[in-house]
Amino acid sequence: MAALDMGVLHQGSLYTVTAPAALFVAAILDHPVGLAEHEEHFPWDDGPPRSLLAWLGQVAESAAHGEDPVRDRTDWQWAPWHDEGRREHDPDERAALHACREIRPTLYDAVEPFLSSLDTHVREVALGAAVPLLSAPELADRVPRAAKLVRAQLGPAAGRRERASVARALGSWGTDTSDLLADSDPAVRVCAALRPAPADRPRALAVLLDALRDPRRTDGWFPEPLPGLDGWFRFTVLRAALALAETFEEVAPVTIAMVTADGTSVTEHERGPILLRAFAGGYDPTHPLTPAQRSLLGAFVDTDEATGGIAGNVLWFRAAGLPENREGITALL
Repeated sequence: MAALDMGVLHQGSLYTVTAPAALFVAAILDHPVGLAEHEEHFPWDDGPPRSLLAWLGQVAESAAHGEDPVRDRTDWQWAPWHDEGRREHDPDERAALHACREIRPTLYDAVEPFLSSLDTHVREVALGAAVPLLSAPELADRVPRAAKLVRAQLGPAAGRRERASVARALGSWGTDTSDLLADSDPAVRVCAALRPAPADRPRALAVLLDALRDPRRTDGWFPEPLPGLDGWFRFTVLRAALALAETFEEVAPVTIAMVTADGTSVTEHERGPILLRAFAGGYDPTHPLTPAQRSLLGAFVDTDEATGGIAGNVLWFRAAGLPENREGITALL
């Protein structure tokens, strides 16, 4: 695993050797070699087949990046300057990307049997790999069967993590999650609300906003992040809510409360995205601020000394076309 992580998929980068290596890993998943226990090189290695399945999921995530810009922008790490700084791939990078996308059907065929594993941990990692694999347009015909397989794991004996992971997967694949929006477990409801059907948008947004009213509690649902969802869970919930909102006014009360909350972060994944959603088309000085925009900017000014909300989000203010310091923002008010 150390060689695969460091030499074949370093920090998510695809190389011309990545696709052949992935095909080899897929081929040995159910082979005794792939099932043999070994001494882990890193303390976070889970041992086969979980570590191999997780690695294939990382390959699939890298291959899917850039394929659907709308989906990419709901990722909690996305920022507008990522798009501006995106450059053309050189010939080797393009070849590596296309090769990894072309093998996704083979990779999924190798992963699918593990969706029904008797080992809960193996099922979880397999599902984490299947989510990005089945985002491939050419695998749309596999989704109904996969959805049926994972829905079989939603029984009363299943724990929160598994049921929430299934809800997230079903939504990611574009299947119906309306029944799960009414689940008794709030974590399952939220995962079902991350990618709802258009008809379920109002219900899903209400579920997400309810979770964001107590973001620390929401983070506590998954002390160990679900596969494919690194970072604090509230970051993912917030991005989904901002994407579902048709206007900033729909999310203003909850998100402004998040801006005024105590705490700072080195890399901002809350206040910045909220600001950009409030000024989705960029600040236009020829139009007056809306009441919600004015309240949001006032919250930034009032809490800046305690939270660093303006100084820590200069790039987000710049992306929104706004002044980049407290004095400039105050002048707008």
